[in-house]
Formats: sequence, C-alpha cells, structure tokens
Amino acid sequence: MSERPDDHEPSTDRKSPVGKPVIRGDPALTGQRAKEAVEFDPDDPESLSLAAETVRRFSENTAGADDNVYMLRGAAACAALVRGEGSYKDAAARAGGEATVSFIRKWSRVHDLPRSIRIHVAKGEIAPTAAKHIARVSGEARLLLAWAALDHDLTVRQIRAVASSVNDGASVEAALAEAGYTLGELTVRIDRDAYCKLRRRAALDATDPSTVITDALESALGDGP
Repeated sequence: MSERPDDHEPSTDRKSPVGKPVIRGDPALTGQRAKEAVEFDPDDPESLSLAAETVRRFSENTAGADDNVYMLRGAAACAALVRGEGSYKDAAARAGGEATVSFIRKWSRVHDLPRSIRIHVAKGEIAPTAAKHIARVSGEARLLLAWAALDHDLTVRQIRAVASSVNDGASVEAALAEAGYTLGELTVRIDRDAYCKLRRRAALDATDPSTVITDALESALGDGP
C-alpha cells in the first residue's frame, strides 16, 4: 500500500512497504542523494543479505549520527531484516557485530513512523536520535509529540522525558506542561490582508483569533491527514 497525502485518516504508523525508500528516494527531500537510495526487500534473499550487512555496519559506526539520510537507511535495513528473519532476536543474530536486539528494535520503530514525521527527519528538522524516542509512544501521541518537538524546538533529552511520561500513563499535553510547554502553541506569520480579516472576524464574533483560526482549519481540512 502506498502512502498518499489524501488518505482519509492521519496515519500514526508506516503505510508504505517495509524497506522501500519513500523518503530517502525523494529528490525534493534528499536532493542528489535520492539516487543513492537503496530498497531493502525482506522477501529477496540477496536484498536481505545486504540489509544484514548494512545493519552490522550501522551498529558499529556512529560517525554518521548527524547524517539523517544515513540514519534512515540504517533504520530501513533494521526493519527489513526483522521482517525477513521473523524476529528481533533472529535479526540480531543474522546481522552480528554489535547489532543487539535493543538496537534493532529502536531503529525499526523509526522506520515504522508515519511519512509525515519521517519527512522532518529527512529534512534535519527532527534528529534521528529524537525520532527514536518519538517512536517509543504509539497512536496519536506520536504525531503530537513530533509536532510539539518542532513547535518548541525540543531537545533530544526533553523529547525522551516526555515520551517516558507518556509511556507511564500521562497525556502528551500533561507531559509537555510538566516540562513548561503548551501543546498546540506555535507562531505563524500571515499576510496583511488575512491578518486584518482575522482580527475583524474575531472582534465581530466576540472571540479570539485562535478560535477563528481553529474553526477555519477544521472546516478546511475536515477529516484529512
């Protein structure tokens, strides 16, 4: 199944095939490096061998930690190897080296994040190490934590702390508030005419601009992603 921008429900998990370079192979996101994108097919023995080799090298070399495309490739190899071998344990045994079950599980989860989050990882706006912690939570919490990380420029440590609180039972909103941040708070810039209309509508409706914007967005976006 392909990932399309017009899917009716916001995806909180990967929808494209495991190992397929949907993001890594997009020139709009990775430029010339898109030509280097490798697809890992868990059903192809030769491709699975390449995935195992990639995972082993990935686990033994952290020099590319600042290279988001490199990290996404390693995550793709981890996920494909798990799918091909059938378990994290077997995947770790196949890869060898320093590839542990924990390592492969963490990076497989990054590969399984929805496209809307992986785009920001590829663009360098969410660090791969931060994506590992976003991937620890499930459902809508993944999206909310990712957007809050972007809105407030959260550090990896802060994202890890919020993810831990969520997994302990807190809501994303409460976990962010504990850290001093507000969910859904962001700064936007609109042109003069739109700004004038926004303020006028809020005054006439005896409400505030945020309510007008929220109502307009809900009407325009509907149930889209």
